[in-house]
Amino acid sequence: MKAILKNYRQAPRKVRLVANLVKGKSVARAEAELTHLAKRAGLPIKKLIQSAVANAQNVNANVGNLYIKNITVDKGRVLKRSMPRAMGRVFPIHKHSSHIILELAVKHSNLTPNT
Repeated sequence: MKAILKNYRQAPRKVRLVANLVKGKSVARAEAELTHLAKRAGLPIKKLIQSAVANAQNVNANVGNLYIKNITVDKGRVLKRSMPRAMGRVFPIHKHSSHIILELAVKHSNLTPNT
């Protein structure tokens, strides 16, 4: 089960801090942590997790056993702007964006019934 967010207007370096926080955790725990996180990327990643859970429900996966298998943050397009400076010079401004790819998997229990 996958969900992708493209061209999120925040630098990948800042988004990776939040992505690494939730990697490998269960969906419920990740959503709880993202709710109280003071980073701007917390809300979009939380919505991306909810989208991936909805995709998992479409293929009849057990939502209670889902965990975040992998989350990658790649560099998106860079908007190049400029700021006027002294004596007619131009100072470049790069507005970075991110592509976030989230994969969920079902956690299987290793317990076998006693028979």
